[in-house]
Amino acid sequence: MVCVLLSEGFEEVEAVTVLDYLRRAGIDAKSIPGGEFVARVKGSHGIKIELTAFEPDYDNLEMIVLPGGQPGTNNLRQEEAAQKLILYAADNNIPIGAICAAPTILAGLGLLEGKRATCFPSCKEQMAGAIYTGAAVETDGLFTTSRSAGTAHLFALELIRILRGKELAQRVADGLHFE
Repeated sequence: MVCVLLSEGFEEVEAVTVLDYLRRAGIDAKSIPGGEFVARVKGSHGIKIELTAFEPDYDNLEMIVLPGGQPGTNNLRQEEAAQKLILYAADNNIPIGAICAAPTILAGLGLLEGKRATCFPSCKEQMAGAIYTGAAVETDGLFTTSRSAGTAHLFALELIRILRGKELAQRVADGLHFE
């Protein structure tokens, strides 16, 4: 199971693209609250998303994903439950994806120390310890980071590659008719 952590003010494109692509690949992907247990959350552009699970399934956790957006990233950063899940994943060699402003959460927890990473350009000063690349998508060890909503499709395909291989990621891309 892949848990996409959502907090009020998340970036809708980043969350929905990941959920959609992972499900197209046949991967069990759930939207879960980053903090308190609520039935739905509102994104940074006012779109409401109904959550599909209310807590992570630690026994079957394959990956966690942190969409960016504001104030979603700041809200997620303050959620104790989200920090606990992030640290659990890191301690148990479970891959973590973060996009836009969300990689700053990982950097703030010291998880990107010496790792190649990217994020929304205006957030790069908050990436202390990381080797900031500015790439569209960057994978280094357990951590996959991406720049912005404009790179969400590339980010989602990279997550599929990590979880199920290059061939499946390419089949999903082909099915979407990427140029």
